[in-house]
Amino acid sequence: MTDKKIFIAVVGESHASPEIAKLAEEVGAEIAKAGAVLVCGGLKGVMEATSKGAKSAGGTTIGILPGSRREDANPYIDFPIITGIGYARNKLVVKTGHVVIAVGGSHGTLSEIAFALGYKIPVVGLKTWQFIHHNGQMDQEVHRASSPKEAVALAMKLAREAKPPEETREYKT
Repeated sequence: MTDKKIFIAVVGESHASPEIAKLAEEVGAEIAKAGAVLVCGGLKGVMEATSKGAKSAGGTTIGILPGSRREDANPYIDFPIITGIGYARNKLVVKTGHVVIAVGGSHGTLSEIAFALGYKIPVVGLKTWQFIHHNGQMDQEVHRASSPKEAVALAMKLAREAKPPEETREYKT
């Protein structure tokens, strides 16, 4: 990774509990403090909480929206990107990040984690999905963090260590 800005994609549920929303807001603030750019789906729940946190700490936010209206973005998004492609935009959110942080999550988050792993984009998990392989072994591809500060520090480390995008962005099945 060069000296360019690191983009961190944050994914999570659109109907977040107060506990998950608080964690997401702290993740957003830590992303801004680290000097990275926040990328998310731009709507409510974890997306809004993390954007609020990033803005409160002076950060930059990008929201990749599923619909065709910039006005649908949460109020903390600096750059709303309209796609008109529905939840297929999950792939765009993931591919825009050098690394993904999953906070909580429902089935949409599960798809985003799967896309990231398929593209060999590092994933940090904070109170999110855990995976067990058919052999009963816990999957180690999602790096676990126990706090927002740890999640962002690990994400920054993984982004700096990542291979250049042209070597990692082809989807692997």
